[in-house]
Amino acid sequence: MATKVKPAPAPALPYFRPAALTFLRNLARHNDRDWFQPRKAIFEAELKEPMLAVIRRITDAMIDFAPSHVRPAEKSLFRIYRDTRFSHDKRPYKTHIAAWWTHTGFDKTSGAGYYFHVSPKEVIIAAGAYMPEKEQLAAIRHWLLDHHQEFRKILHRPAVRKTFSEFEGDALTRPPKGFPCDHPAIDLIRYKQWGMSTALPAKTALDKNLAAIVIRHFRLLAPMVDALNTPIAASLAPRKKVLFGLH
Repeated sequence: MATKVKPAPAPALPYFRPAALTFLRNLARHNDRDWFQPRKAIFEAELKEPMLAVIRRITDAMIDFAPSHVRPAEKSLFRIYRDTRFSHDKRPYKTHIAAWWTHTGFDKTSGAGYYFHVSPKEVIIAAGAYMPEKEQLAAIRHWLLDHHQEFRKILHRPAVRKTFSEFEGDALTRPPKGFPCDHPAIDLIRYKQWGMSTALPAKTALDKNLAAIVIRHFRLLAPMVDALNTPIAASLAPRKKVLFGLH
């Protein structure tokens, strides 16, 4: 008798089913290994695989408007496990699933990039520099001294202002050391992170056009991300060696 070969499972679709949001709601109520481990297969099928499918669809589109952020989907997907080493909150799992598209050559979540997450409460779409390293922070601030006007034009484009919340980020109460307090860009320079975001209803995650919705939002913020990464990339570029006092 011939052995029956099981058909390969159908590839995940680039959107979520209601079971995904139900899983996250239950995870918020039962955030422990004893609940999660027996249901890990459900997490994989209802959340991880659909999220990877969404990420791949978005990444394919980013070749046109954010080619420096194209990377394997598995590299963009955040783990569901929380890092509790330095936190008083010891719950082991996040209650949302998220992705971050970093710039090629930048470490982890540094630099400016694109962010997307799904929770039972909302879908968040955002972009910007949220965890710039010390040198990156300085590079952006010095760049803003001479380029603040063009950066403001990017932030104030009508489509951007209509779609996203006001410019957001933690800021210093005083100008950073070495920067003039009366400079016209000081409001931007005082920031420690720069970004914009929007919150959509949780049911957006169930929309068959989910990837297209995220892509449309990311396209609007691509000029801002490129602007923030410009000084960072320049600071990381290898300097030309001086030979006999000449460049």
